[in-house]
Amino acid sequence: MATSDQLLVVIDPVARHSDGESVRIAKDVLSAGAATKVCLPQGPEEFARALDRRGSRRPVVVGDDRALLRAVTLLHRRRELGTTALSLVPVGAAQSLARSLGVPAGAVAAARAVLEGVERRLDLLVDDSDGVVLGDLRIPPVPAREGAGADPVPASSPDSGRPWLRTCQSLVRTLAARPTRVPSPRDAGGGPSRLRVEVDGETLVDLDQPVEAVSVSPGDPGVAEVEVRPLSVGAEASPLLAVGRRVTVSGAAFRYRADAQVSGPVRTRTWVVREGAWGLTLPARAGDLRGER
Repeated sequence: MATSDQLLVVIDPVARHSDGESVRIAKDVLSAGAATKVCLPQGPEEFARALDRRGSRRPVVVGDDRALLRAVTLLHRRRELGTTALSLVPVGAAQSLARSLGVPAGAVAAARAVLEGVERRLDLLVDDSDGVVLGDLRIPPVPAREGAGADPVPASSPDSGRPWLRTCQSLVRTLAARPTRVPSPRDAGGGPSRLRVEVDGETLVDLDQPVEAVSVSPGDPGVAEVEVRPLSVGAEASPLLAVGRRVTVSGAAFRYRADAQVSGPVRTRTWVVREGAWGLTLPARAGDLRGER
């Protein structure tokens, strides 16, 4: 990266509250290597305004997977992904997406990659509600990992500075914790479903075959890899595999986990692969390894 480049460093409030030391280290490394403007948004609205006002500065997000997803979603909906390369310094509990994309772990290594790395164009899954998926999606949603969603009042929430409210919420949750009925496997996001899965217009599995799980993952450039696990009775059933650019799932209402978020329930959803739709600054070797997937 040329030293004349200017950076807009947007520090997610969750990162500031969860690991202030890593945030400080990232700021120091970035400021030593380039002209930087640091923004400290207090919530999603200020986060969006900071990106809108970036001018010619290259945006650097300091935060976890959710912060990266928020930035990509904003730029996608403004149709600016084609002209804006993002950089990420992962700070926070949820970093599995960042790792899968090839972003180095640790504030120093990630900040150096921002300064010395190269832009890699990556595929994007876009659904029919204009939502985006950067990594994998799962039906039914897999359990949250790495503490994602563990805090009912996130640090970016306007209530994060009101400990008395947290106490009241905790009391309400305790009083409401007694279930009125036993939840079914479907309530918990598990159990077999009857879904039709189509890949590029060809039916991979239909409603007459219950399935345990469906996954859609990045494949070769321009296509996604689809795996359907039929419900097995006795001997384990072999997974059904396909690759394609367009994936449609329909049938019984279902939820799905895409990156760090759970969405639904919906009865139908279509995802389309947009090849090279967004850019992320990565170390050269990390980009090469991801390209070989």
